[in-house]
Amino acid sequence: MDDVSASTADLVRWGETLAAIAKTGLAFTKNLFDAERYEEVLNVAGDIRAAAALALSAEGQPLATASNAEDIVIEWMREVHQGVRGYVTPKVAVGAIVGNDKDEILLVKRSDSGVWLYPTGWADVGYSATEVAVKEVHEETGIEAEPVRLVMVLDGLRLGFTQVPLYSVVFHLRHLGGTLKAHPLECADVGWFPEDSLPAPLANSGIWTAHAFAAIRGEPVEVLFDWPRNPIWRRDDSPEHAD
Repeated sequence: MDDVSASTADLVRWGETLAAIAKTGLAFTKNLFDAERYEEVLNVAGDIRAAAALALSAEGQPLATASNAEDIVIEWMREVHQGVRGYVTPKVAVGAIVGNDKDEILLVKRSDSGVWLYPTGWADVGYSATEVAVKEVHEETGIEAEPVRLVMVLDGLRLGFTQVPLYSVVFHLRHLGGTLKAHPLECADVGWFPEDSLPAPLANSGIWTAHAFAAIRGEPVEVLFDWPRNPIWRRDDSPEHAD
């Protein structure tokens, strides 16, 4: 993986998965004995997540959460709510693959991590997914675009390019106009790049770049998604369905 080693990505995923099970259990259980067990699971998840934080720090990665188990568990407990509101699900990020008439791709250099990636942002309440994609492109780059098709739906934790549970929903957008201008807070730089001259560091380039440029060229690409593992919760290292 480009940004985080496979073993560290697994630690993050295991910790967040256990935490989600425990927090959801606490949201629905009415049994004190079960609640105590869920809290115990949450503490184990905190130990795993703290170990992941140490590994991420050693790899030079910015941390998305606290770095010690006690603070992590306290933060998680604050997120516990009763009933459906407390059912833990991945967040949703919406991304945009935008190409120009030279078949170049629009990329931004993220201020938080320093890596290059297509424009992307959290799915805002009150907007459709395509509206978020159009909005993010304009806000981050100054470029106006319109949606063409859905091209990717990816699990960020599974692929190791995020430290929080999220699904990345990515659309291909057609360039309409505008002037390149990097968002002063979110982007350190912005630009158009051909496939044979992409900037570095580029976030998880082996996963999405070929698919993105195929879409830009107008090729009939299918939606790229994560193939189910067997068993589902384990990492699949087989090349047949490599992401």
